[in-house]
Amino acid sequence: MTRSRSSAAAYGAGMEQPRPLILVDVDGVLNPARSHAPGYRGHWVFPGGLAHQLLLNPSHGPILTELAEMAGAELVWASYWRNRANTWVAPRVGLPPLRFVPIPPRWRPPTRSTPGSWKARHVAMWVAQRPFVWFEDDADAVSCLAGQPGLGRHLMVKVDPVTGLTGSHVEHARAWLHDLYQ
Repeated sequence: MTRSRSSAAAYGAGMEQPRPLILVDVDGVLNPARSHAPGYRGHWVFPGGLAHQLLLNPSHGPILTELAEMAGAELVWASYWRNRANTWVAPRVGLPPLRFVPIPPRWRPPTRSTPGSWKARHVAMWVAQRPFVWFEDDADAVSCLAGQPGLGRHLMVKVDPVTGLTGSHVEHARAWLHDLYQ
């Protein structure tokens, strides 16, 4: 049986493109080591009863939300904070609760992997073929992701962990997301 050229061209026509993801790390991205940029506020939080000091900027939530809305994308935590980010980080930066990549909390040093490469492998398995932007500060995650097979289109936005997320990072992602389905 042979298919006509027009039916082959129509195969898959009308199928929606997968909704892109915007993956957001917490430490080093939303919570920089130290930032002298205006707008950051210190917060003491106690996940699991352990004290952590966070440096967060409440303008990041609206900026990321607007980016997601512009692109028709979904914001997702890609952080070792996992669901705890919804309790301790999201309300302080103006984000609603988000889904999270299920990154196991224990990375295995005997395998010669780093925390960044461990995270990248789990992110790659979770996103699979969906297009995504990932705001990440760990250079090992950036380089490891490049070697992961079967990923869809993606953009790694490397964030300096000292200064955290900036407008130029968001604009880089915005341009990539705008061009994604052009």
